Amino acid sequence: MPRKSQGWITFQSSPEEQMILEQYCQKSQRSKTEVLRELIRNLDRQWEEASEQIPDAGETKPETRISNHHLLGISARNTLWGKVKQVVLGDINAEVIVEIAPGVEIVAVITKSSVQRFAVSPQKEVCVVIKSSDVMIAVEM
Repeated sequence: MPRKSQGWITFQSSPEEQMILEQYCQKSQRSKTEVLRELIRNLDRQWEEASEQIPDAGETKPETRISNHHLLGISARNTLWGKVKQVVLGDINAEVIVEIAPGVEIVAVITKSSVQRFAVSPQKEVCVVIKSSDVMIAVEM
């Protein structure tokens, strides 16, 4: 039986998570070990990038959530996972209020058709993507 002292990490995953990992490994032509090692190595980088996004005003920083979502290939370096708190629909655009940490919200303005196409609604987990002066929403397809 593998032991922690030997460097083994074991955990349970759902059949859906196992299928996602299998499919990712087949698409990327990499082993599960390679994929999971890369994920673990990237956690530090993601943590550092997320910490840089939170202004340091001498107060306690909110805990950064690290998610088990699919990796998104995107040029924007600032991405924050959160849950949609509210969607305010206008004639053409919509305001999407996303809670990225307890008591910390960010608002994105996206098209009404994007809200409908991605089924953006309260409690849905989304990724807030910040590029320059734009804030967008990304969802898993």
